[in-house]
Amino acid sequence: MPIKYVPFVPEPIEGQAVLNFNRVLKYKGIDDTSMTLQRGMPLYEVEKIESVGENTDNNMVFRGECITTCAYLKEHNIQVDLVYIDPPFASGADYAKKIYIRRNPKVAEAIAQAEQEIDSEELRAFEEKMYGDVWDKEKYLNWMYENLVAIKSVMSETASIYVHLDWHMVHYIKVLLDEILGEDNFQREIIWDISVLSGFKTLAPNWVRGHDTILYYSKSSERIFNKLRQPHTKEYLDSFNRIDENGRYYMVAHGSTRYRDEVEKKGKPYGDVWNDIMSFQQQPTSDEKVDYSTQKPTSLLERIIKASSNENMIVADFFGGSGVTAAVANKLNRRFITCDIGLNAIQTMRDRLSADGAAFDVYEIKDGVQLYRNPVQTMDKIKTLIPGLKNEDALDSFWEGTITDTKSGTIPVYVPNLMDSTSKLLDKVTMQRIIHEAIPDLPASTKKVIVYYVDITSEEEIKQFIEEDDSTVVEIELRDLKTILDDVVIEDYAEFTVAETEGELIDRYVVSIDRFMSDRVIAKILEFNNKCLLNDKKKTFKPIQISEEGLEMIEYLSLDCESNEGEWHSSSEIKIDKNSFVILNGEKTKTFWDGTIKSEKKPLRLKIRNICGDETVWNC
Repeated sequence: MPIKYVPFVPEPIEGQAVLNFNRVLKYKGIDDTSMTLQRGMPLYEVEKIESVGENTDNNMVFRGECITTCAYLKEHNIQVDLVYIDPPFASGADYAKKIYIRRNPKVAEAIAQAEQEIDSEELRAFEEKMYGDVWDKEKYLNWMYENLVAIKSVMSETASIYVHLDWHMVHYIKVLLDEILGEDNFQREIIWDISVLSGFKTLAPNWVRGHDTILYYSKSSERIFNKLRQPHTKEYLDSFNRIDENGRYYMVAHGSTRYRDEVEKKGKPYGDVWNDIMSFQQQPTSDEKVDYSTQKPTSLLERIIKASSNENMIVADFFGGSGVTAAVANKLNRRFITCDIGLNAIQTMRDRLSADGAAFDVYEIKDGVQLYRNPVQTMDKIKTLIPGLKNEDALDSFWEGTITDTKSGTIPVYVPNLMDSTSKLLDKVTMQRIIHEAIPDLPASTKKVIVYYVDITSEEEIKQFIEEDDSTVVEIELRDLKTILDDVVIEDYAEFTVAETEGELIDRYVVSIDRFMSDRVIAKILEFNNKCLLNDKKKTFKPIQISEEGLEMIEYLSLDCESNEGEWHSSSEIKIDKNSFVILNGEKTKTFWDGTIKSEKKPLRLKIRNICGDETVWNC
């Protein structure tokens, strides 16, 4: 449970903001939002799990949710100067990460071809769901309202926020932003042209959709804004076709004389329609891509960060994803704060920032998020971990399923939807809904229900609330979902040796990985192979096979030569890219991994990340 609750704003929201929210957006679930805002942002224990470089600027990467990250920042009086967020669009789409099997360094043929380009057909890959952008509109808007109020609470008085959306929810979110930041602080609606002149979008019997919308607001009238300019077109400059006595080209327009050299030097101010920044749909082979499905190009963030912040200011992204905001902020000499709930997102941004030479600390917020790799995968897994749980189509979707018991008969089971962060906390509001809305819809023969929770305001408080409510005779049993989530990730197995070399080599110590085994990766590959074999009518599918050594399941290795416990310090690290080439301490190479990792000092701990993103640490 939270250590305490931090107010969203200096005073609890009881007046105009909530009243306006009720007035403008009249939909179900508003009581939940009002209760959350009045209670405040939950502040949890925070653990620093890794330090990268000399982090004198206090750059921070959090694994946790937007609201809990904002609670930490507000509690520590940290204000941000610019916010860019690219939240879920409520598009109804599932997003997946493509998992690539690496080459096994123990296989001689792979080593022999180290200097050759790998044929794309040799890459063996399968997909793994990262998160599902599937939302009920009312829940999505409640969730976004709470997030936006939390973000406002940590913005400096001169700060701005850019909210990146598409057609699904942008019109609703604009109303929320008007309520939260004020209509007078709406600055621009930016249209990012991402049209692609090929593919299924052009075949639809409708206008071709080809843009995202970015809503730009400031917290107050005292905002930071640096006017950016672009080169004028050749056609425009050629219109300066007169020459004066000094040989200068000029034109006369609206009674005034304008000189080409002055106009060309100054440039043309950017407007609010951006059609000069290509999306990754338009440049699918871009070197920028880090295999993250919702990644945005650096040029987009460069424009926003240059325009609405100055050097040494703090740039924040509370849906960090691929880490592009933090990476660009670092390159432009800004400080950065970013967070995400997905393990793959944290690893992607961590590796990206480390390769860029950024210094930062990685924190884990103990809000229940760290117990699952990402919501989609965990929700699928939970259903197999609750003993006896069966789907029951006759029940309302509120109930995950039922368990059959000889004493109590059929017992409906409630499991919080991990893809909806608002359901993670079991409080009086949720329990009241269970008692007064969900239980009355159950068959009259129901004697008992089981309610799982990830987090709870107070188990004693909730039990007392249940006892004092005499509107139902159904027994309500509370169960901590974390006891199940602890079993979701099983640590991998590795056999390795540590040797000290003779002579005066820089990398004196060599750690050789002899064998690696990941039950989770093996299970995913088996699932993929079975699915493909069933769908392959011609039986031409060649199943993915893992060698006895299993080293092709490794994506990343790191050695800590400073400490054998506590936060991680990467003294030496190797990342193996999807083509099986080595990225050594952030430097890309065209060399295959040889099964070892070296260090100057004696290694105390070894960390290995498998290709699905699970990390395990061993003492050396």
